[in-house]
Amino acid sequence: MDHDELAHWSKRAADWARDYHAGLRDRPVRPDLAPGDFRKLIDAPVPEQPEAIETIFDDFARLVPDAMTHWQHPRFFAYFPANAAPVSMLAEQLANAMASQAMLWQTAPAANEMEALVVDWMRDALGLPADFTGTIHDSATTATFSAVTTMREKALGFQGIGEGLSGAPTLRIYASAQTHSSVDKAVRLSGIGQNNLVKVAGKPDDPRYSMDPAALDAAIRADLDAGHRPAGVVLATGGTAIGACDDIAACIDVARAHDLPTHVDAAWAGSAMICPEFRDLWAGVEKADSVVFNPHKWLGAQFDCSIQFLRDPGPQIQAMGLRPDYLQTPGADEIVNYNEWTLPLGRRFRALKIWFLLRSEGLTGLRSRIRNHVAWANEARDAIAALDGFEIVTEPILSLFSFAYRDDATTARLLDAVNRDGRIYLTQTTHAGRYVIRMQVGQFDVTREDVMMVPDVLNEIAGSLP
Repeated sequence: MDHDELAHWSKRAADWARDYHAGLRDRPVRPDLAPGDFRKLIDAPVPEQPEAIETIFDDFARLVPDAMTHWQHPRFFAYFPANAAPVSMLAEQLANAMASQAMLWQTAPAANEMEALVVDWMRDALGLPADFTGTIHDSATTATFSAVTTMREKALGFQGIGEGLSGAPTLRIYASAQTHSSVDKAVRLSGIGQNNLVKVAGKPDDPRYSMDPAALDAAIRADLDAGHRPAGVVLATGGTAIGACDDIAACIDVARAHDLPTHVDAAWAGSAMICPEFRDLWAGVEKADSVVFNPHKWLGAQFDCSIQFLRDPGPQIQAMGLRPDYLQTPGADEIVNYNEWTLPLGRRFRALKIWFLLRSEGLTGLRSRIRNHVAWANEARDAIAALDGFEIVTEPILSLFSFAYRDDATTARLLDAVNRDGRIYLTQTTHAGRYVIRMQVGQFDVTREDVMMVPDVLNEIAGSLP
């Protein structure tokens, strides 16, 4: 394929994308396939000779969509969304066409400086203090790993990156039991170790399921008495399972009393903070050292796109950065190179889709969507609560809540039947020892009618269960 052919096929791909999105409501959200089914359809030896692009494209259109879970389906209520506004798709096409490697300022000046701008835009949109700066990672997992590695190095006087961890004191990281598994992964891969992640108990009868600040203080003191070295605290705003929100202000006060850095994981719920009325969920966040949220979850920036805000990037650059001779920019020693803020050297031009998105939708448009999603989730909650045999287990936090049907086994059977039916897609979690179904409203193109289909489908399928 040459660039003239690319122009033709790009138009063909754009037409296919338009038709695909227009027809999503007519597709099941998740395919009813067994592992290995799709491989059988495409299995073939490695091609020795070139094939016509018409054949390849036709095979794609015939085989791939029916074997995909449709993350842009307006009735995808599982996990959290990975939204892709049309304008974000356009920006990704342009970034892909340039195919830049934005590892250094000199390798992609516009990408570097646009990243600084859009991070500032998002900081201001979320109401964070002006002294925060930041960078765009692929996902919150990478941001949290970077934050935890920085905690490790600060606790070791930045000796770990040179000397290793052999003979080092036992470091301890503290987090709520509701925090995401990316925190577990960070302590494992940073060398701190899973057994040194202390999951702190929640406040009794707290509707937001916050970590108990008194229990956090007690855990830190107990570790100090045992000769361990506390290294940092990871807090959650909008935990994945049920939307738990830690008491950020009180927990940071405890961390500061022990001179410990803090990282706030707001990967999903952070997007809602463009609406001032929701900011009480992370009150005190301005005192954090690090905050992460994912514009790809609820704002419409195509995956992957995760922003980490930092009060002072210096410690993270010292922990994560490396500048060999071949990565120097002669005559520009103090220039910002964002690869030094994170794990990968290679970096995509992720800022472009945020730049397009914010200019095209505006905060007004994005706020309207989020407010609708929260309101519709509460309507769905009330409708499900009114169904015979259903129970709301955790109340809505923003647009996420959970429910059960009769007992654990029946709830599991119901979820399996719902997802096989295909009209809607929901996922499960456990809470207080119970198997529950979680529902989160957040698709970019979802309507109230899509949301209110959920109680109708649940009622219909529950009535057919044996």
